[in-house]
Amino acid sequence: MKGIILAGGTGSRLYPLTRIVCKQLLPIYDKPMICYPLSTLMLGGMKEICIISTPRDLPIIEDFLGDGSDLGVEFTYVVQEKPEGIAQAFLLTEQFLAGEPACLILGDNIFYGDYFQGGRDGSDRGFAGDVSAFQAGGRIFAYYVSNPQDFGVLELDAEGGVIAIEEKPPQPKSNYAVPGLYLYGADVADVCRALRPSGRGELEITDVNRTYLERGDLEVTRLGRGIAWLDTGTPSSLQEASNFIEAIEQRQGLKIACLEEIAFEQGFIDADGFQRLIARLPNCDYREYLERLRDQAEAA
Repeated sequence: MKGIILAGGTGSRLYPLTRIVCKQLLPIYDKPMICYPLSTLMLGGMKEICIISTPRDLPIIEDFLGDGSDLGVEFTYVVQEKPEGIAQAFLLTEQFLAGEPACLILGDNIFYGDYFQGGRDGSDRGFAGDVSAFQAGGRIFAYYVSNPQDFGVLELDAEGGVIAIEEKPPQPKSNYAVPGLYLYGADVADVCRALRPSGRGELEITDVNRTYLERGDLEVTRLGRGIAWLDTGTPSSLQEASNFIEAIEQRQGLKIACLEEIAFEQGFIDADGFQRLIARLPNCDYREYLERLRDQAEAA
């Protein structure tokens, strides 16, 4: 499976922060925003990842991330000239996907919890297991929220299957929202090509999910208690996410979305590659953290 990060848009909800700064490089506590969705894909075992962004922001993101080889992964960059809906991502990346299944994550979404950490212990549990086992159709996620009217909402049957999907309904039939993380089979570009733009002129991801649902080919995974899903698209949510990350890191002494650590743990790079990443860093707390991990690995 290949990964896609949709990091487009103007960041208008974050203005004036985004007037001169790329939204995806704004800090979430101690790391740029894009590190968080990227870490989710890497923890899912994905090594081929395409990043979509605007003509202005894409070169800045590429300058920050490079080609991915130092992390043992491969980054591809695709320009989104004009935002025309989330589903447009699959048309822009059709050549990159080359007939393989895809995992799309929105560039301002953060996921944290045990389900997303499964790959760290070398097992195929949680998200890593679902990615490994996925072959065709669609898989979306359900997250319980207090304000479902602000999201795409799932109506579920007694067994947890999807009955219907509504986009920002005034009277939601459940509290289960659909977060910005999606798995689709190799036919997803064909599905998107058959869509008609919505009233706002966009190819809606809800319509993609409805297509798979109508075919009887849509599965849902409920993200239960103890899982955090954070949307960092507004100033207040940006601050809330930073506070959340800070609280966990300060309490545990472990970093969230540390790409170098994940690459080493996942076996994307060996000990020598990990040391090369450390050596290029200035003297700082981040370097000290990675050096501590290196020393622990050598002593094990």
